[in-house]
Amino acid sequence: MDCDNIMLNDMDITAQPRMEVASFAMEHQKKYHQTILQTDKGKLIVEGPVSPESLKKHSFHPGLTAFRHPREQQEAITEIAQLPEGRIIITRKATEIVAYVTFLYPDPLEYWSEGNMKDLLELGAIEVAAPYRKYGVARALLNTAFMDSFMENYIVISTEYYWHWDLKGTGLSIWEYRDIMEKVMSSAGLEWFATDDPEITAHPANCLMARIGKNVPAESIETFDRLRLRSRFFY
Repeated sequence: MDCDNIMLNDMDITAQPRMEVASFAMEHQKKYHQTILQTDKGKLIVEGPVSPESLKKHSFHPGLTAFRHPREQQEAITEIAQLPEGRIIITRKATEIVAYVTFLYPDPLEYWSEGNMKDLLELGAIEVAAPYRKYGVARALLNTAFMDSFMENYIVISTEYYWHWDLKGTGLSIWEYRDIMEKVMSSAGLEWFATDDPEITAHPANCLMARIGKNVPAESIETFDRLRLRSRFFY
């Protein structure tokens, strides 16, 4: 089963109002990188972070419907690209976007936003249009995202819940799906981390994966540890 055949995360990535505490204290630097994939469908360009203006110029593949209508989803990721911390990496064939990955602060209502961490980003979603799911696009999106050395200043998390996974569409079992998901994430340096987040502990297949950049200060790592393992700090 190719890694591109899975939806890695299924959170609603519409840009939401942000707590100012989390954004004004850090100057987010974004450096563009590009990767070329040669396929039997032609050249695929993996690039980013892309600007809102660039996203508006391209069309969205009609198969990118995991969250909403393609036009509406294009508007949603354009809003994310406008956020100071927001990063969108895309794969396109000519001027048509066929895949993307998003990075942004956790939603203010989410468990992971409660630390008000300026240097914690959530990998929101990876979506790859069905005709392009056998070319290593998901891995290329992640690897291109982390080519930017400024990503070493962040803790990047991905929260995985089995009830969001397309088990029916892929024909995979829960554990087969999770195994593929972990391999895709680990290709970009994300690792499994223990947590007592109630949503994640609700099922053994759920998990937290994270990548701690080499420039992340010790105090941020300590805050992250308190967020992911809260119960041990109650005693």
